[in-house]
Amino acid sequence: MNRVRLLTPGPVELHPRARLALAGPQVHHRTEPAREAFRAVRRGLAAAFGTEGEVLLLTASGTGAMEALVGGLFAPGERVAVPVSGKFSERWAEIAGALGLEVARGDLPWGQPLTPEEVLGLMAPGTRGVLLTHSETSTGVLNPLAEIAAAVRAAHPDALIVVDAVTSLFLAPLALDALGVDAALAGSQKGLMLPPGLAFVALGSRAQARLRPYGYYLNLDRERRVQEKGESAFTPAINLVLAARAVLEELLPDLDAHLKRKRAYLERLYAIGEGAGLRPVPAREGVPAPMELRTPATAAFHLPEGLPFEAVRDAFLARGARIAGGQGALKGRSFRISLMGHYPGPEADWAFGVFREVLAELL
Repeated sequence: MNRVRLLTPGPVELHPRARLALAGPQVHHRTEPAREAFRAVRRGLAAAFGTEGEVLLLTASGTGAMEALVGGLFAPGERVAVPVSGKFSERWAEIAGALGLEVARGDLPWGQPLTPEEVLGLMAPGTRGVLLTHSETSTGVLNPLAEIAAAVRAAHPDALIVVDAVTSLFLAPLALDALGVDAALAGSQKGLMLPPGLAFVALGSRAQARLRPYGYYLNLDRERRVQEKGESAFTPAINLVLAARAVLEELLPDLDAHLKRKRAYLERLYAIGEGAGLRPVPAREGVPAPMELRTPATAAFHLPEGLPFEAVRDAFLARGARIAGGQGALKGRSFRISLMGHYPGPEADWAFGVFREVLAELL
């Protein structure tokens, strides 16, 4: 079977340390070696999130962590604000509604970076929290989290700020405590370059104080008490935990350089695409968004008139690469190409070359 490399915004090309760790023997999760790895991953992720709070590991997807946070931090009937400008911010609204919260939903143009004013406009007195998406991979936007968090803190100091950082952790700078973000989540199959199956929940002091028992499996209050001992309440994906420890040992000492490299890859992708006449999805009122408001997780482009996504997809597949199409409102109207996974210099150059060849063939 010919190998097809992933240029998708999740799952991604695995880190070699992850593959090596996963090839090892099965470890029992109720043993001291497993506990040591569990503790090490929690510490490493706390450093990556930029928090002195708790980081909990869940055997779930990022969506499971989203539900755990909404259920654990807010009671049915409480009001939360959700600015929706893409597939994953829409998921926040859907989860909050399904759990019986009062959702102040703001539907904004997909691909448009949020402004603090747009978020504050959804937050009436008594709003208990705001659910934000930092990196919106469905549109390629990186929302200005620092500006939004500062505005929310000033206008609504009692509201919790909860952030989907699924595709910004290990891809864009994060400093939850410094920003005043109360809780965030991420997943293993994105910037950490592992297979799917693990989710991470970061809880600052205010979120921990607000935490309430919720449900059975996704009960963060119970998980917090058990994970202090180096275990989880239920059987964890312990092999993924071991792989996470292996990757963190390489990433954390050189994290700033890693983030700069991912940002440089993004800029090169956009330079290639825009140089060929493609229009980037991240924009406001038709004007392309500045690079700092485009997520390093993926480059997103509008499809030219008359060019179906299937033609672009197949051109990449013919060269041994898989890309992703648009989602939701952008389905059939855009495509996305990502170097979120493990792409050292020569392999990144290969991906850039494939992108150029596809554009030369189709445009």
